[in-house]
Amino acid sequence: MFHDPSRLRLILCLMLALVTIVLYNPISHAPFLNYDDNSYVTENFHVRAGLTWNTVVWAFTTNAESNWHPLTWISHALDVQLFGLNPAGPHYVNVLLHATNVLLLFLILEAATKFTWRSFVVAALFAVHPINVESVAWIAERKNVLSMLFFLCAIAAYGWYARKPAIGRYVVVAVCFALGLMAKPQVITLPFLLLLLDYWPLERIATPQSFPIGLFLEKIPLFLLAAGSAWMTMKAQAGAMHVEYPLTVRLENAAISYLKYIGDAFWPAGLAALYPHPGLSVNALHALLAALALAVITLLAILSWHRYFFVGWLWFLGALVPMIGLVQVGVQARADRYAYIPLLGIFVVACWGSADLFKKLRVPAAVPVVVAGIAIIALAVSAHRQIAYWKDNLTLWTHTLEVTHNNFLAEDSLATALVAQGSMDDAATHFEAAIKINPSDPIATINLGVYDQLHQNYSAAVARYETIPRLTQNPRLRARALTNQGYVYYSLKNYDRAQQSFAATVQESPENPQALLGLGLVAQMSGQWQEAVENYARAVRLSPSDVGYLLLAQALEHQGRGDDAKAAQAAAEQISRNVGAASSQVQRLLAP
Repeated sequence: MFHDPSRLRLILCLMLALVTIVLYNPISHAPFLNYDDNSYVTENFHVRAGLTWNTVVWAFTTNAESNWHPLTWISHALDVQLFGLNPAGPHYVNVLLHATNVLLLFLILEAATKFTWRSFVVAALFAVHPINVESVAWIAERKNVLSMLFFLCAIAAYGWYARKPAIGRYVVVAVCFALGLMAKPQVITLPFLLLLLDYWPLERIATPQSFPIGLFLEKIPLFLLAAGSAWMTMKAQAGAMHVEYPLTVRLENAAISYLKYIGDAFWPAGLAALYPHPGLSVNALHALLAALALAVITLLAILSWHRYFFVGWLWFLGALVPMIGLVQVGVQARADRYAYIPLLGIFVVACWGSADLFKKLRVPAAVPVVVAGIAIIALAVSAHRQIAYWKDNLTLWTHTLEVTHNNFLAEDSLATALVAQGSMDDAATHFEAAIKINPSDPIATINLGVYDQLHQNYSAAVARYETIPRLTQNPRLRARALTNQGYVYYSLKNYDRAQQSFAATVQESPENPQALLGLGLVAQMSGQWQEAVENYARAVRLSPSDVGYLLLAQALEHQGRGDDAKAAQAAAEQISRNVGAASSQVQRLLAP
């Protein structure tokens, strides 16, 4: 059985798939994360509508979440179409995509190098490495595993093309690359990486010095696709770029991050969902030493007669360039998900280098098997522990705060999880901690405003909400602050100011159901019943809720539309977990 290559290949594929699926199976019980999963799925009207033509059009025309990745949006909408808002569905899809990537990686490496067991170990390391948990366990990171799928398909197609160049085969490469870019632009370095693969393992280049210009020219269409994606990405991420960090700081952080990724590859301890950027406090000496280490390793790779060392190391360096922070997007210093493709180069160097070393030392054949087995098992155990941190929001963000420092976004996320459990006082403590770390934190500012609002400290709440336009350009956060401000004025019976706030929200965010409900309430309190009905109807169309349907039912009943009112009442009862509590909330909202 093990001497038949096709049977061996099938058995190894089954082993890889089984290990991957079993390892990640616990994540199917995890909820949606309270960081990005809301904006990507649970609070995204277009995605929640399922796979409709309008959603597809929106996916190709929006720069929502500072990205242009239409295939990712479509995949999330398909999840909702298939599974509703049950998080187990998209979790399983992510696991299956990761397992597929593992199998493709093994098959591509094995076909290109003819080394079955080395390829198997690389694929196994990729399957179980804890640094990849973030990409698989986080529903909003669908873009990572999905883009990797098309990336690997493009490489497989390129190997097919390299064996017998033809226009049709090249088109397949370009289409797969375009699909990968439409899932996430992290694959933008593919043309450069294909040049590395030309050197090894495809061996279309004799030596680095004898580089045929034709190999570069044949990739010009791919470079043009990459340039187009870069332009779209820069345009989409313009509002998310943190240009306040000087270039020297970004270069220093990049050098340190490169070494940290290598450290995590061999000793993945202290992994976190978010690593805060050190900003101006980055250690210049550490950065200099990191840069020197990178330069030495690069020189060794160039001088080495081992092609896999040269290719693997430059793969790692090059694939990380778009995510290393030279153009700073967001507030993170680095992220585990950014290593999903780049660390393949390190895995190849480690596996091929170890195998060659064992061969040179003439160690017994059992030794490399035992060493590889121990490494894979150790990483799988570590990944199992890392997956457990993702079982719920409280666990994840508590762990993140334990292994990072001055992490205001982790404080915000933990506080938000506490709010969901009704622990408002404990949540306020963490929001205040976030403000202490970053006085310009809009999320903590809004939520402390909510805390003040709940305690009827309305003037303090309004003061916090009014600072939000200065703190962020994020339309979702600005809309939330305006909506909350509208409900403050509504509580104070100042219906004119409430109407202004709700109208401003709808102007900035036309698909905001809470603001539309607010406009409906103001209209109803002013006796404008038709306007109230229209706003309530729009709100429940965007985001069905028991309170929304009950408000709509009352307004319809007042208009004498009894049958429509009964239908709205029935809809409320159908979706409500506690229609009595929803009715009490409606009564409080409409109290004179």
